[in-house]
Amino acid sequence: MEVEAKPSSLKTSAAGLSILIVDDEDATRELCRDIALEMGLEVHTASTTSEALETLEQSPVDVVVTDLRVPQLGGLELLKRIGSSQPNTSVMVLTQYGTIETAVAATRLGARDYVTKPFHVEELRTKIERLIQSVELDHENRVLREQLRTRPGFGGLIGVSTKMQRVYKMVEKVSQHNYPVLILGESGTGKELVARSIHFLGVRQNKPFVPVDCSGLVPTLIESELFGHMKGAFTGAQHARAGLLESGNGGTVFLDEIGDLPVDLQSKLLRALQEREIRPVGATDRVRIDLRIIAATNRDLESAIRAGAFRQDLYFRLNVMQIKLPPLRERKSDIPLLVSFFLEKFSDSQRPIRTISEDAMRRLMVYDWPGNVRELENAVERAVALGSGPILHIADLPSNLQQSSNEKSLESNELTTIDEMIRRAILRALRETNGDKLAAARLLGIGKTTLYRKLKQYGPELPPN
Repeated sequence: MEVEAKPSSLKTSAAGLSILIVDDEDATRELCRDIALEMGLEVHTASTTSEALETLEQSPVDVVVTDLRVPQLGGLELLKRIGSSQPNTSVMVLTQYGTIETAVAATRLGARDYVTKPFHVEELRTKIERLIQSVELDHENRVLREQLRTRPGFGGLIGVSTKMQRVYKMVEKVSQHNYPVLILGESGTGKELVARSIHFLGVRQNKPFVPVDCSGLVPTLIESELFGHMKGAFTGAQHARAGLLESGNGGTVFLDEIGDLPVDLQSKLLRALQEREIRPVGATDRVRIDLRIIAATNRDLESAIRAGAFRQDLYFRLNVMQIKLPPLRERKSDIPLLVSFFLEKFSDSQRPIRTISEDAMRRLMVYDWPGNVRELENAVERAVALGSGPILHIADLPSNLQQSSNEKSLESNELTTIDEMIRRAILRALRETNGDKLAAARLLGIGKTTLYRKLKQYGPELPPN
């Protein structure tokens, strides 16, 4: 039994992951080890199943590559034991030419892939790379499932307002189906979190969730990123690579900012979704895919269609079920809950959980939040980083929040009476809370009895809008 650490100077996406290679042939074992070391993996090797099981007991690994004819128990029995004791470990089997049926049996026992001996170095490297990608996705998905399970709200979403309750009902409904979903909303409203909630509450929750930022893809490489490419398909394509759509096979692909996808790629995406197959760049054969598609955008796609910037047929294909997220300014009653969550999120041993003063909370409540929940999160993080005491005050907030719009308008306009200021404040609070008197009282920092008394005093004078 041998173990080799990855070269410290090699930095790849496999950094921090480990692999166990099980084969009684020295040449095969050494070849697999060299490839894994080049990829930055921590490498363990074994020549028998007993050595392999001993290694797994001492230090669980992320990936196992095993020959099916390994001495003692054999590869299939080793696969069974790994599946029962370490279900999160991904296994690829090596099989002799002419014994493909054995490899198929191995996949039924949980093996992710197989390679037939004799194999090409490039083929083995590509297969290990794909296995590493699946391991990373599995790990991310396990973390996300735990986050969604433990976070407040519904399915990881935070908020108890009426508008968010409507969103929760739609998420719960669409998660039980495989129809495409189109999520609409301003930047920062949590479109990706809704997509993750749909996936992890649905029937594909144990399969990959692959987010694709359509606005962040390099224009010249978008087709390769989505559909994959073969070795030599273009300059710089030194290895074959699976595309993002293939990486999500069996699970969900989230196409974020779909409105930014170039029109020529929109037609190819539409064809892939309709035919349920893709053709990697440079390939002659097509690859079957089984995906659930969730798309999101902050753009007005109907206007984009009229302008010729978005295909109408793709819009109809994606917009089978639609969820529209409200901006934060339309659900301000959720702000205290969001602030409480962010305060806990940004706490640590050096920065214990803090509270926020009533004045600071009121300032957060009257602000319109053009950047939505993301802007609120950043504001709380800054306040936690700069605050020195157990209570966060207005001075700890970003500068644009340290003076309310009401104060600015009062400075620039003529003096007014105290009664008029109170009347305006009540009117603004009722507008901000959509007429919810209890929420308005909290926003103003007064008791509900006081608010009702003021409403009786000023109510007849309050305009309807």
